[in-house]
Amino acid sequence: MTECFPRRRLGASGVFIDELGFGGATVGGLHGPVSEDEAQKTLSAAWEEGIRTYDTAPLYGAGEGERRVGLFLSDKPRSTVTLSTKAGWLVPGAGHSGLRIEYSYAGTVESLERSLERLGVSYFDAVFIHDLDPSNHGAEINQRFREAVTGAFQVLEEWRRRGRIGAIGIGVNDPNICVAAAAHVQFDAFLIAGRYTLLDQGALSTLLPLCARIGASIVVGAPFNTGILAKGAGPGATFAHLPASAEVLARVRALQRCAARYGVSLMAAALQFPLGHRHVASVLPGPRSARQIREVAAAMRTTIPCEFWRDLQRQGLLPSDVPVPGEAEVLL
Repeated sequence: MTECFPRRRLGASGVFIDELGFGGATVGGLHGPVSEDEAQKTLSAAWEEGIRTYDTAPLYGAGEGERRVGLFLSDKPRSTVTLSTKAGWLVPGAGHSGLRIEYSYAGTVESLERSLERLGVSYFDAVFIHDLDPSNHGAEINQRFREAVTGAFQVLEEWRRRGRIGAIGIGVNDPNICVAAAAHVQFDAFLIAGRYTLLDQGALSTLLPLCARIGASIVVGAPFNTGILAKGAGPGATFAHLPASAEVLARVRALQRCAARYGVSLMAAALQFPLGHRHVASVLPGPRSARQIREVAAAMRTTIPCEFWRDLQRQGLLPSDVPVPGEAEVLL
């Protein structure tokens, strides 16, 4: 086994998380079928690479993602693992079919209890309220948000006080929802998907200043923007699950040219960039194979010269005021 990755604290909580974590959406089957054997081999490869942070959710495979992660971790010392899941999608019990959105108090309690059963644990290191944003709820977002304020938010606070959850947060792809939610609950962390990456710094001007004010952390999901920052601007490249636009393709090609001059892979730059900000605690790519997780781990351990980041800023490929790796004061 190789050396474990450095860890950072989630907000003011007592929870520490790997700078490189394992995002469990893909092995849970969210983006297409993944066999049980392939999922377990991928999780095993992550462990062999020194990863000790695993994130999952009831949404991933209607509970299969949690079951698979729990099965894999069942013989691992619980104290050595940081395990997070989400609340907001409820997998009904026997005799019922289909997932349903559930932010009510009772529904959140039921969801968390079922997650504990599938994962085979007695507590969560972190729980994020899932998908509470307009892209999932459209015109119903205000109603759903009110449900969460009186339901899911309250449950997570209570479970944190009782020691059943170490850190609480919200997991969405809209920084503005995080800002709105922070007016109601003292969150430890925000899991933001695809909005603080080498291509998209949408969280920089709103959510990250909030984290500085309240002492919270960011966990960056989808650091490859669903593929293009891992594979580059080739045929079939996707950005936010859609075919990449001409503008995005041109920007990625420019990033690739700059990376090539410094002997840096685009994947390594994409993984390491978010951690340049002192309030970013972790990045969570979602590999689907043992090969992919080994590539990710190697890219994360790559040394990137500081001049590379400054070059990106000079070219306008990164904002001139964005924190870059090597310059940040990490919060511990």
